[in-house]
Parts: sequence; structure tokens; C-alpha cells
Amino acid sequence: MRKITVLGGGSWGTALATVAARNGNTVSLWCRREEQARSITESRENLRYLPGSPIPDEVKATSNLKEALSFSDLWILSVPTQSVRPLLKEIAKVSSRESVSLCNVAKGIETQSLKRISQIVEEEIPLAKYTVLSGPSHAEEVIKGLPTAVVAASDLSDQYLIWQKALNTNFFRIYSSDDVCGVETGGALKNVVAVASGLAHSMEMGDNAIASMVTRGLAEIMRLAVAMGAHPITLAGLAGIGDLMVTAYSRHSRNFRLGVALGKGMTLDEAVASLGQVAEGAYTVKAAVALGQSLSVDLPITEAVYQVLYQNNSPEETIKDLLSRDPKPEYPPHVFEGQKVDH
Repeated sequence: MRKITVLGGGSWGTALATVAARNGNTVSLWCRREEQARSITESRENLRYLPGSPIPDEVKATSNLKEALSFSDLWILSVPTQSVRPLLKEIAKVSSRESVSLCNVAKGIETQSLKRISQIVEEEIPLAKYTVLSGPSHAEEVIKGLPTAVVAASDLSDQYLIWQKALNTNFFRIYSSDDVCGVETGGALKNVVAVASGLAHSMEMGDNAIASMVTRGLAEIMRLAVAMGAHPITLAGLAGIGDLMVTAYSRHSRNFRLGVALGKGMTLDEAVASLGQVAEGAYTVKAAVALGQSLSVDLPITEAVYQVLYQNNSPEETIKDLLSRDPKPEYPPHVFEGQKVDH
């Protein structure tokens, strides 16, 4: 039995806290709002994000950050990507721990710095031993104990082994990897493609077109990930095509539902408000476009999503422009080189 701190009382943080508790651990679940922590304590449910799914008694909710951090030296970071750096700065002020094992489960890229979360953690809490957990894993299914497989990646093999032991169950299977960049990049960029998939679904383009768009979206993910230093085979695994499939087609996917709402004529603000939760793709698309430009990587689907979200382009005209592009090789040879770059 281990003690684990989960930072973030959203759907994914709550689901992972439940997984950890069912695996014999005791958990401190930190919620930013005191009323949410109180509600979870009293109802044993997360009534806002995962109503109807019981939370084990071994999960203790709190809004006291210092208390949650001092509870254990195993921290799961489960807050939206753009909130990661501010939270880490708070943590650095109140935590007295010299070293912790930190497992990040957010999927995105910081829009201002264009940095992955591992790079943000290195800057803000340099002594943290970092792991990223990603893969096809909707919280709504994980908390119910439905079979799920994910991948934990770290530069330190003892770290992903720690998280495998702490969280692996007969319904939540964790594979390991040393490709932190690939796992982070795949998890972030698939959200953008899922928005495109939602747009295509709302426009009733048909299964052929949607499958083609998602597949070509994977090609973009591979191109950009390789340029950032990832190994291409990682994107053929759980953090790449696995997460892309579940996010681009599932009713649970906030990014997919964001695309559907936009395709039905909602503004971005209206679509985001209708979700009630953060759709990471709406932010990651900004960083992805900037990274593509800085690394000279062609990202037509990503740029199309950006145009619809932030340049008021109509989905119909944007799709028309995509389909009128000149044909190209499916996979340019350099995509398989996996050359490291400094970024």
C-alpha cells in the first residue's frame, strides 16, 4: 500500500484517485474549490464531473494544497495544461519536499512557451522525477472499471515502474516507455484532430472522409512529433493512434464534441460553455500551429482547425480548401528518421 496525492478534482483526477484506491492505496485528492472537496467527502461522488460513480472511502478530498502535498511523495498532476505552470509555482512555495515522483496526466502544450509539460516541470520543480501517463482512457469508463490500457513514459525506468505498481490493475493496464516526448506529443496533438473529426461528423461528410481525415491527422502528429524529437513508432501505439481513435470518435470526447458544436454553428465561446469542461484541443492548436511554423512542418488539418476556431473561417470552405490541395506522398521518408531537435 502506498500513499498517493492527486492534484486536480476534475473527471480524470477523480477517476485515477479511484483506480489508485481500488489498487490498495490511500489517496489525497486535492480540489481547488473547498465546496467541491466538501461535496465529495459528503456524497462520495464527484457530482459535477462524474455523477453516479462512487468514490472509495480511501480517497480523502481536501482543498488544502499544503496538506495534500505533505500526504505523500507520489504526486499525480491532473489539471488543464495551461494551469500547470501556475500550480507548480504554488507548489514550489508551499512544499518542503526535496524530491517527489510526479506523474502528469494532462495532454497539451503550453501556448505561450510552446513547451511540453515535462519541460515545464523541469523549470518549476527541477527535483521532481517525471513520468507522463497517456493513452485511450476516458474517465467516464475508467471509474466504472471498464478495461483500459495506457502507457507510462519516463527517462528513469524506476519511475514508470513505480507508477505501474501503484496503478496497474486487472482493468487498468499500464505499459511502459522511455519516449517522453512521443507520449506527450501524441497525447496533445490528437485533441486537435478530434476537433476536426467532430466538425466532419457534424457536416455529415461520411465514414470514408472522416476516416481519411483522422488518418491524415495522424500523419501530421507523426511529422511534428518526430521534428520535436519523438520516435515515430511511439505514435503507432497507445499514446498515438490509440488515444487518437478514442478521442476522434467517442461521445465522451470533449474535443470531438467541441468540433460537433462548432460545425452546428456555435461560436467558440458558446461551444466551450456547452461542454462545461476544458477541451485541450482548443488551446493546443495554437501551440501546434506555432511549432509547425518554427520547425517547418506541414500541418494542413491543424491549420484548418485553427482557422475555424480563431479566424472565423467557415467549416465548409475550410474543408473545401483541404480537399483541393495537391496530392503528396503518404509518408515522406524523413518522417521515420526520428532526429532529435532542441526545442
